[in-house]
Amino acid sequence: MSDAEYDKLFRELQDLEREFPECLSPDSPTLRIGAEVQSQLAKHEHMRPMLSLNNAFDDEELRAWQERLVRIAGDDVAKSGYTAELKIDGTAVALTYENRVFVMGATRGNGTIGEEVTVNLRTVRDVPLRLHASAPAGRIEVRGEIYFPFDRFEEMNEARARAGDAVFANPRNAAAGSLRMLDPAVTASRPLRFFGYSVAAPDGVDLPFETQTELLEALTEWGVLVAPHRRWPRSDS
Repeated sequence: MSDAEYDKLFRELQDLEREFPECLSPDSPTLRIGAEVQSQLAKHEHMRPMLSLNNAFDDEELRAWQERLVRIAGDDVAKSGYTAELKIDGTAVALTYENRVFVMGATRGNGTIGEEVTVNLRTVRDVPLRLHASAPAGRIEVRGEIYFPFDRFEEMNEARARAGDAVFANPRNAAAGSLRMLDPAVTASRPLRFFGYSVAAPDGVDLPFETQTELLEALTEWGVLVAPHRRWPRSDS
């Protein structure tokens, strides 16, 4: 579809929603822009804690991690292998879906309570406003990372420098700050991207995967972008 054709259909949709506001759906693309400026960010308690990642700086620390895994999960689980994903250095978010429709988004915060940034997350094109029909019905959280690609970050800083504005120190802090803007139009003007890597669900909800590789494959099927990854069988060498 050409940009001109898309713009024409987008305007037609805007006109229809103005004429028939009762037909405005939560996943309408018109909601990606134009939200009211917020006076403050509301707090949000996560369905389950959003834990942070630990680092391993050498082979010895990696082996110690594997030994802890065996003690906790058993050798049979450890023998199933590992999934390695690129570490996306941005800011963690949780996207809440009700019956596959995006209804709320929040920052990680302290892991238990974050800040609601729904209107800002709607401006990020990678964030699906509706999951595909293969996703579970009911309430689930898709967790992932909002980030700046390095090339887009450098382009943005160059444009800011030409305009006489202060440049950002690094992509990670810039992504976090962009997501917490009170004016969603500012967030929309920045080239943010999103990758998903985890799912949380209420007690009693069975998710259709058992391994991280299966989880990433399910996210892809649901319409969520994931970081490049690869599964390796376990090696004792």
